[in-house]
Amino acid sequence: MTAPARIDRRTFVTGVGVLVVGFGAAACAPSPAVQPKPHGASEANPLGPVTYPQVDSWLALDAQGNVTITFGKVELGTGVETAIAQLVADELAVPIARVHVVQGDTALTPNQGYTAGSQTLTSGSIPVRKAAAEARSILIALGAQHFGVPAGRLTTRAGAVAVNGSPARTVSYAALLHGRRFERTIQAHPPMRPAKDYEYIGKPIARVDIPGKVTGPFPYVHNLRLPGMLHARVVLPPGPGATLSAYDAASLADLPEKVRVVRKGDILAVVATSEWNAVRAAQQLAVTWKPGPELPVYADLWDTVRKTPGADRVLIESGDVDGTIKSAARSLTARYEWPFQSHGSIGPSCAVADVRAHWAEIWSATQGVFPLRGAIAELLGFAPKVVRVRYAEGSGCYGHNGADDAAAFAAVISQAVHAPVRVQYMRGDETAHDPKGPAMVHEYRGALAPDGSIAAWDAHVWTPTHSGRPDGKAANTLPGILRGAAAAAVTFVGGDRDAPNNYAIPAQRVTITDQKTAVLRQSALRGLGGTQNTFANESFVDELAHLAAADPFAFRLRHLRDARARAVLEALRADYRRGRGVAFVRYENTQALVAAVADVSVDRRSGAIRVNQLWIAHDCGLIVNPDGLRNQIEGNAIQAASRALKEEVRFDPQRVTSVDWASYPILRFGEIPDVMIRTIDRPQERILGAGEATTTVIAPAIANAVFAQTGARLRRVPFTSDAVLRALSGDAKKT
Repeated sequence: MTAPARIDRRTFVTGVGVLVVGFGAAACAPSPAVQPKPHGASEANPLGPVTYPQVDSWLALDAQGNVTITFGKVELGTGVETAIAQLVADELAVPIARVHVVQGDTALTPNQGYTAGSQTLTSGSIPVRKAAAEARSILIALGAQHFGVPAGRLTTRAGAVAVNGSPARTVSYAALLHGRRFERTIQAHPPMRPAKDYEYIGKPIARVDIPGKVTGPFPYVHNLRLPGMLHARVVLPPGPGATLSAYDAASLADLPEKVRVVRKGDILAVVATSEWNAVRAAQQLAVTWKPGPELPVYADLWDTVRKTPGADRVLIESGDVDGTIKSAARSLTARYEWPFQSHGSIGPSCAVADVRAHWAEIWSATQGVFPLRGAIAELLGFAPKVVRVRYAEGSGCYGHNGADDAAAFAAVISQAVHAPVRVQYMRGDETAHDPKGPAMVHEYRGALAPDGSIAAWDAHVWTPTHSGRPDGKAANTLPGILRGAAAAAVTFVGGDRDAPNNYAIPAQRVTITDQKTAVLRQSALRGLGGTQNTFANESFVDELAHLAAADPFAFRLRHLRDARARAVLEALRADYRRGRGVAFVRYENTQALVAAVADVSVDRRSGAIRVNQLWIAHDCGLIVNPDGLRNQIEGNAIQAASRALKEEVRFDPQRVTSVDWASYPILRFGEIPDVMIRTIDRPQERILGAGEATTTVIAPAIANAVFAQTGARLRRVPFTSDAVLRALSGDAKKT
């Protein structure tokens, strides 16, 4: 794969065709400096909203009737590119084959923040869809002028306006525009096509990216090659806080080419014309590091998290929680613990950078090209407007993995050697140094009313922020940390996600302790705090159900008031039975509704858990592509099962020790459960997203199934064989 020529927005628009709908000038501007709110910031776009009100900011039409969409979100292997094409094709009434989506390019696309938080279709698609609907209404008005008939007599189909009842009276969109721009502000509520007229929305349209991925030519960032490009490997510190004392370039003397060593502060890298020589040099270079501060003993991790100072924030408080618990005849306390986890992308991160004297171009599998641009600009000492970041798909990500760091390293090294540079992590680089999903502690108290319902609920959560994304700051990248960039202010994001439960309880309080520090560098991992919080919530409600001697499925239904929530749970009634586990969530308390039932086998001698089957019921409102949705649900379920059963980042006093697939195991193909999916389509409801919600219910469903079968309660992830054996022996404090 060779890099396309450099192109700016004006050149791009001019090249679309003779008849062009251009792009608004606002989309060229650098991201404004928006001060995030101290609490409750959106992980999907912590830089704040950037609006592009013109139709011309989102789509262009050429002389052949082809539509080009500029979309600020990106395809992470979730089917987004195809779904956006479906939405636009139906709103604009054009064949889907004519819709082309340009994604994540600071020179070409609007700034829509990060592709994260299950918000790509939920919120990210809204301006694109509205722009298409507005464009269609303009074309109808032009058609009314063209034919001299009222707009109400016109219809649109296949990229043309036609007079109802007169098949011969048809004019193409391109012929109506005559090369003009739309020059129209998008209305707050443009006329959308009714669901009955959809040709593509709701259909299992084949994903446009799959053929190239299956047959080989797909343009992954790993395959990008630039003229004169060099290969680099970063020699990373052995552990957090370690600093570079010295290195000996002479240790590379026997390599077949002269390898250049680059040092910038504590950044150390080797650069060669051959990737293999760069790999050999990184392994062979003699380096002395000064160790950083000692990490706590791993067995004490959760006590360390629990004792880390922070600011308490009450999310919900109603009724007399303390009095109700004190006076209740039946009450319960429990503590739940979640470890640091890695993203576990099968292929390590990669990026390419071409930094010249006065401009820079970066190719990265980042989830946010604009926030990364600002961080890299600061590292290079450039104005953001001369730095172009272009999305190129990587090996998959589930949040803030090593992609942004690899891009920042590539930029710094390219600037140092005055040539294009490709940086690819080694496996240990990724697993040891990617920002981790945070470790968390939950302590709960609850009480039952005389009738067996939940009378009181008191939850306390200890967590750092769940987003250390670039956000335009060099200090939020690993190269920035190693260069000693001033630390950016901490914005608390995601730790409170799903901390409030979804049940009707008369007296409840949910408190979160926002912590400014963590044992390891942490950031967003799929589901953010929603995964940990739902594990605790759905485990505790299950424990209360058993305390009440009630069926856990019926117990949940008893406490659910929302009709859609009850419908999702009821969709699994036939799949639930004694010995299976159940869990429910309304993601972020306002988004997709998901229920899961798990069937497991537990080997009482070895402690091994086998997840045999998972049943998922899912309501995300309007379903754009049922196949894409099922793929998302299934991927969530499998990855979440892996996180529940196997995954934890361990460390010794100096370094992370989980650096490969032996020390950081993930679920293997032979261990993958069968996943049965029941989707609920609601065409009249808004799109709620499906990228993360299912992740949150899998761990509690598995833990609840283990208890249902064995009476052993698992309160700490992962559910390893040792943990199960301890639980079976009654040592619940260590499970």
